[in-house]
Amino acid sequence: QVQLVESGGGLAQAGGSLSVSCAASGLTFSMYGMGWFRQAPGKEREFVAAIGWSGGTYYADSMKGRFTISRDNAKNTVYLQMNSLKPEDTAVYYCAAGRRLTGWGNLGRAGSYDYWGQGTQVTVSS
Repeated sequence: QVQLVESGGGLAQAGGSLSVSCAASGLTFSMYGMGWFRQAPGKEREFVAAIGWSGGTYYADSMKGRFTISRDNAKNTVYLQMNSLKPEDTAVYYCAAGRRLTGWGNLGRAGSYDYWGQGTQVTVSS
């Protein structure tokens, strides 16, 4: 009975910061790669960032230098710190978990993941 619950979304101003979290239950968290994806209205779901079960991190090009993904296995939680926010970052942000996922080829593909959260809205105003 796996559950992923995102939190921390909200409203931010362009240039500001926001942090979102994803709490996992019902799985052995340390054995899962974790990813963040986002979907804006009328657009396809896109990869944001991921952290492998062994700790390697991966980012989409537009997020490099602005976003940071981290995990706390003791808390079964993955985080996404978002800085220098832009209006185009506005989207629903989804957390995903994939068993033993590691490496860019796996973590960067939505189809690689086994479980998904309900999403949390992030809105960036200009």
